[in-house]
Amino acid sequence: MTTLTKFTHSCVRLDDGDHTLVIDPGIFSELDAALDGADEVLITHEHPDHVDVDQVRKAARADSRLRIRTPPNLAAALDLGEQVVAVTPGERFEAAGFGVEVFGGQHGLLHPTVPVVQNNCYLINDSVYHPGDSVIVPTKPVQLLLLPIHAPWSSTADAMDFVVSVRPSRAIQIHDALLNERGLSFVEAHVMRISGEHGAEYTHLDAASTIGI
Repeated sequence: MTTLTKFTHSCVRLDDGDHTLVIDPGIFSELDAALDGADEVLITHEHPDHVDVDQVRKAARADSRLRIRTPPNLAAALDLGEQVVAVTPGERFEAAGFGVEVFGGQHGLLHPTVPVVQNNCYLINDSVYHPGDSVIVPTKPVQLLLLPIHAPWSSTADAMDFVVSVRPSRAIQIHDALLNERGLSFVEAHVMRISGEHGAEYTHLDAASTIGI
């Protein structure tokens, strides 16, 4: 059985018993645990809450077999030679034994004065969708949506509309480190209600918790 472990904020780890794939190991996440024994890493974009550059470089230098896939601008900045591969929307490939399809293209707009960066969204095994910092709706069905629950570039309405548009079977929250417990419970109550109305089961998942997928 494949499992998904959620870490603080936007980092998740997928394990199938033989291989491990990590997505968005950022500065808010428990990276010693997340990256331990990882075979490959997917990074959606360059912001530090999604990639702790120092920790990723450290992990890559400690294990020459580790492969990292990122948008082109970040791939160049990491400067890890053949261990880092640039990927863009429209590509399909295998990472740590998992099938990956790339969607997206750019980060959600925060403000016209804030530059927009490249942002990949990853659909794993035609099942799990990690949108990074965006609400790009994939063109394929999604079983488990990793939902950015709160962000400077987003709103509660955006999160609710994203669930309705994607219509996954299940959803759990990511991008949750900027909210305290009161704020998170407020937002999740709205998301849970509208998810249920549109056939999706929304579940809150604590950091370091694991579910089967």
